[in-house]
Amino acid sequence: MKRKIIPYDPALVVLAKQLRENMTMAEVLLWNELKQKKMLGFDFDRQRPMLRFIVDFYCKDLMLAIEIDGGSHDGNKEADDQRQQELENMGVHFLRFADRMVRNDIVNVLYTIQNWIEQNGVLPEKTHP
Repeated sequence: MKRKIIPYDPALVVLAKQLRENMTMAEVLLWNELKQKKMLGFDFDRQRPMLRFIVDFYCKDLMLAIEIDGGSHDGNKEADDQRQQELENMGVHFLRFADRMVRNDIVNVLYTIQNWIEQNGVLPEKTHP
């Protein structure tokens, strides 16, 4: 399966790096469960530039963005909705979680992500020794 490449503004690379270095507690908690292909063998990136935006987490193979809505999203619902719509028009799927839910109920957040992948994704082939 060929991945769809979504272009991005190169100027966002520096900001994405800064965001990776200053992740919120909820982002750290979720990243610890997504990194190193821990989620059903899928590779996720954190603070991924896409078009003129940066999404919290992104899996290229699933075209799945995961957003944690916390303080930086307060009062920005309209901008968030527009950003999500533009990326959805490129084929990106979204899962959104409240910062509080990630911090207080990570088990159900992970279950929701896993369930979405099982319903919508093609599980990666296992490599055999």
